[in-house]
Amino acid sequence: MTRMEHNNHTDCASEHNATEADRTYSIGQLAEEFQITTRAIRFYESRGLIQPQREGTNRIYSRRDRGRLAIILRGKNLGFTLEDIAAYLELYSVDRSQRTQTEMLLDKVEAAIADLNRKKADLARTLNDLKVLRAECTAFLKTVDKT
Repeated sequence: MTRMEHNNHTDCASEHNATEADRTYSIGQLAEEFQITTRAIRFYESRGLIQPQREGTNRIYSRRDRGRLAIILRGKNLGFTLEDIAAYLELYSVDRSQRTQTEMLLDKVEAAIADLNRKKADLARTLNDLKVLRAECTAFLKTVDKT
């Protein structure tokens, strides 16, 4: 590859990355992509979980907003409260350029991991309890059916 071809290739790659990073979405596009209503997206916005730009009356969502929406929906599917999700999203908003802030972020991350591990253990116990209950119900129904 000649120097000129290399420069053109690099320029095109940079242009593509800048274009991709600057990509925006309408509320309808996000609703369709995530199979949720526009009302749900506006609700998350009202709770401060996503903060789209505005052009007149239109909401313009960035790649960051799209990523945050994906995290919100994943958290909801896992049974987390919106408060839990907001705290999780806050971890991504910390400026990591300073040592003190990074140390604080690390503390929050460690606390979040510990909390998730506790919840995981609670879920495992609950799942086990439900399996025992299912076995008891099945056994009971078998005895009832025999009479």
